[in-house]
Amino acid sequence: MTLRTHLLLVVFGWGICLSTLAQPAQLANYNVVWKTPSKNSSESMPCGGGDVGLNVWVEDGDVLFYLSQSGTFDENNAMLKLGRVRLRLSPNPFTGPDFKQELRLQDGGVYISGGKTRLHLWVDVFRSVVHAELQSDKAVNIKAAYESWRYEDRLVQGTAIRENSYKTPQKFDLKTYKDEIAFRGNELWFYHRNRDDVPTLFDFTVQLEGMESVKSKLYNPIKNNTFGGAVRSRTMRPAGITTGKYLDTDFKAWNLETPRPVRTEHLEVVLNTAPTSTLAEWESTVVRRQQEVTRTQQTALAQTRAWWKQFWERSYIFIEGKDSTISRNYHLFRYQLGCNAFGQWPTKFNGGLFTFDPQFVDKKYNHTPDFRLWGGGTMTAQNQRLVYFPMLKSGDFELMKPQFYFYLRSQTNAELRSKVYWNHNGACFTEQIENFGLPNPFEYGYKRPEGYDAGMEYNAWLEYQWDTVFEFCLMMLETERYEGRNIQTYVPFIESCLTFFDEHYQGLAKQRGTKAFDEKGQYVFYPSSACETYKMTYNSTTVISALKVILTRMLELPDYYLPTSQRQKWTTMLERLPPLPLQEIDGYKTLAPAVAWMRVQNSEAPQLYPVFPWGLYGVGKPELEVAQNTYRYDPHVQKYKSHVGWRQHNIFAARLGLVEEAAELTRNKFKDADLRFPTFWGPGFDWTPDHNWGGSAMIGLQEMLLQTDGRKIVLLPAWPKDWNATFKLHAPYQTTIEGRIKNGVMEDLKVTPASRLSDVIVSK
Repeated sequence: MTLRTHLLLVVFGWGICLSTLAQPAQLANYNVVWKTPSKNSSESMPCGGGDVGLNVWVEDGDVLFYLSQSGTFDENNAMLKLGRVRLRLSPNPFTGPDFKQELRLQDGGVYISGGKTRLHLWVDVFRSVVHAELQSDKAVNIKAAYESWRYEDRLVQGTAIRENSYKTPQKFDLKTYKDEIAFRGNELWFYHRNRDDVPTLFDFTVQLEGMESVKSKLYNPIKNNTFGGAVRSRTMRPAGITTGKYLDTDFKAWNLETPRPVRTEHLEVVLNTAPTSTLAEWESTVVRRQQEVTRTQQTALAQTRAWWKQFWERSYIFIEGKDSTISRNYHLFRYQLGCNAFGQWPTKFNGGLFTFDPQFVDKKYNHTPDFRLWGGGTMTAQNQRLVYFPMLKSGDFELMKPQFYFYLRSQTNAELRSKVYWNHNGACFTEQIENFGLPNPFEYGYKRPEGYDAGMEYNAWLEYQWDTVFEFCLMMLETERYEGRNIQTYVPFIESCLTFFDEHYQGLAKQRGTKAFDEKGQYVFYPSSACETYKMTYNSTTVISALKVILTRMLELPDYYLPTSQRQKWTTMLERLPPLPLQEIDGYKTLAPAVAWMRVQNSEAPQLYPVFPWGLYGVGKPELEVAQNTYRYDPHVQKYKSHVGWRQHNIFAARLGLVEEAAELTRNKFKDADLRFPTFWGPGFDWTPDHNWGGSAMIGLQEMLLQTDGRKIVLLPAWPKDWNATFKLHAPYQTTIEGRIKNGVMEDLKVTPASRLSDVIVSK
């Protein structure tokens, strides 16, 4: 039995008794309702579930939606859409004054109505199936068109190359290869299967980075990756192929239509994305899902609604009054994250499953709907972490697994890097890696100096930055405390990441001199990096903080996780860590980004990483004033203080108990986006929708309300007294905290289990 099937059965069981659960009534107030159609795809509404995302909008009376699914990586490692569906009714009920389009968070669906005609769009959480269900008091003709701009090979040129992992022109043509699309009886089938007769981005990267000697051992997610699906209807039949153009992109449309007017209709789009050894294997999965749809037609919607109900029941923050927009947008963005609960791949920071035509993000990118900046298969840890950290306090532990599995699948490749380049052990993860764990080839460097270390990225921003993986190690460790999950699967991965730092920095020291450690017997982390900002550092604060916390947490695991020999190894490594560097600014003692550095390259604030994510400083912890001084007086921190994109000053302020600062930054983080849908923020520094903007906003709000330190739970550490709210959040040791805040006073506090109440401290 698969995990997804097990959860389906559990949730279906919940559905029987779910009416007894007190789903928050306030949630319905956050539904997004539009009373007029949209102008274009930039005014689309997200809809999804499981591992599928739709952008839904009504334009000139037509209902349109883009299809996206987790893992649709092509030969160039771009993340392609699965196409666009257009529904046209005649006579058209969606052009009149009573038009309405609504996202109902309670059940995850989008409802479009005109008069007494209603279209319900929803995604089966457990089966990757899109449903479009029509009910009308008057009979209508319906035409459904599957539209594809990949009906032929397309050259990818100029700035369009930035959608894939090459990023710049090559000595060979870059193409997005065509999909296979055809009617099969009364159904339409479409798929893209990565070709094996052309070099792929994987092949190119392995050769560029000198890993060909171990190529046969490397994990390759691009090989045989196949994605697409089948469209079918209960009454519609094939009606030919037409051509058209949407914005600047031409397309072909494969049409289905009803032979006569109908009052009800049910269109299904069954999707599948998987690397399969044969096309027949991929097709059999689609057929099996079609059969499941037929068998479960009376229960599938109830199962999906049950899943969304328990999703909303397990966590919420409802703020009353003038700042209610904050919590409205908190829940809307959490919905976007919930649409990839069961994906094989993480939710991408640069748009997730909900990108749309790129010219509406930036006019100079008038490319196909497949375009997004920073690529599709490229994973950037410093951005991805902000998408996943808020899932701990919201209790969305199952949503974290795709990100964890991404690293577990890449572990062998990262370990082979260390062996090939330096002949030592441990997993080496750089920043900006591909979905197979090797550095993005552009960031690795196409024009590298002769003799330059083959294991290094030749990149001013990314050189020596390989500590970012530890934030995901922390999340793995946190699931052991928060969820009670057995993390034995993750422990070897965490140990491999620690081993890399132990062996690599001893090796670098021995290259420079005769000793592996300094005069105190401590590691010398040089060269290292403090984020992308302070470069060529000596004893980076981010590196020391990460190692200190991860090693401490590993040693705190129950005895059965680590044998005595491993505990001694990590104890010794912890004892060899140098202290966090400090500096003085205008007479104030502050945290420093490193003991020394060569240059400042970017605008992050790594000197505050001991506050977040590493939690070494904060409310109720020693030397809080040192961290507060760093926030207030470090000129670099203040210069770049902002709410935009991945900026995390709101999180720093919350963890430091700076109530007014945290509140103002949080208000700005959660302001409605410039686009029609309130949480399609961006582009920030990346793309739209900017998921690390939303994630950092969520983290900051959670930290204002609840912070933890070991077993201690601190409530309202940075909460404004005029924010009345009800909430439910999660804490370590399988604990939930819920209650009401009124005029700065905690009321109706409920702690589960009750034994944890003694660990709760309510800030005054």
